[in-house]
Amino acid sequence: MKSTIEMATVFCIGETVLDIIFNDGQPVSATPGGSALNSAVSLGRAGLKVEFVSEYGKDQPGKIIDDFLKQNNVGTHFIRRYDDGKTALALAFLDKKRNASYSFHTLYPRIRMKDPLPTVKKGDVILFGSIYSISPGIRGKIVSWVKKARAKGTLIIYDPNFRKSHIHTLETTRSWIIENISIADIVRGSDEDFFTVFGLQKPDDVRITLSSFGCENVIITRNSKSVIAWFNDKKTSVNIPVVKPLASTIGAGDSFNAGIIYALVGLGLTEAGSDHLTPENIRAMIGSGISFAADVCKSLENYISTGFSKTLRS
Repeated sequence: MKSTIEMATVFCIGETVLDIIFNDGQPVSATPGGSALNSAVSLGRAGLKVEFVSEYGKDQPGKIIDDFLKQNNVGTHFIRRYDDGKTALALAFLDKKRNASYSFHTLYPRIRMKDPLPTVKKGDVILFGSIYSISPGIRGKIVSWVKKARAKGTLIIYDPNFRKSHIHTLETTRSWIIENISIADIVRGSDEDFFTVFGLQKPDDVRITLSSFGCENVIITRNSKSVIAWFNDKKTSVNIPVVKPLASTIGAGDSFNAGIIYALVGLGLTEAGSDHLTPENIRAMIGSGISFAADVCKSLENYISTGFSKTLRS
């Protein structure tokens, strides 16, 4: 398992924000965030070789984020630090069920993603998605990179992670989300994502629709209820245990993504491809995702705890 982890590199590409979390109207923490960043930190803490591909400012929030990534074993070779904009801020407001609603504050440079994207190989993994993958001005470069990587045999995982705060863009971006689905080996999304984007509530309808777009491997996370997945035309359903104490659900889906990647890398399946997954592999992968997500829900951090990561290496 160790040699497999050493060989594969996981590339997480996405937006970077400083998450300021509010509870009962009061700020309670400020942590580096963004969907792909959260996944990258969980993977770095878990001991995988991970590179984060993103951009943020040369301001104080950017320095906090940069230092944090390096402290958590996340590669920063493909991050652009700009001085003609500001690091994005995300205000997250927790409700009584510890779910969050968001308000985003951005001031990006006029020209983004100037630097070349990394070279990848067969057996590597790319995790992409969220608003970053459907942002005008950078989307074309990301999609071109992902397509070339998949042609080389890189495993592509896509998470739509479409926030309700961006619903005003949906008329334009829905076709881009569909294209992203079509170039992914595995799509992992929440039931809320698929309802917001496609108006679909039944998991079977989600699976049929995504299959029509060209993706046969689908994982649907259903909040605290269950995870339902289809691989090789076979359905798998796993119930989610109660998490106590429940502090926040921010980062749960992102660390679920990290958990399934951790299992795929550890099982040596990133090079073999998703078509070679056995029922045992699939359950192990989902179980890993659930355990990563459950740990994240126990604190206000957006990534697995260092205590949990130590259990992975014991």
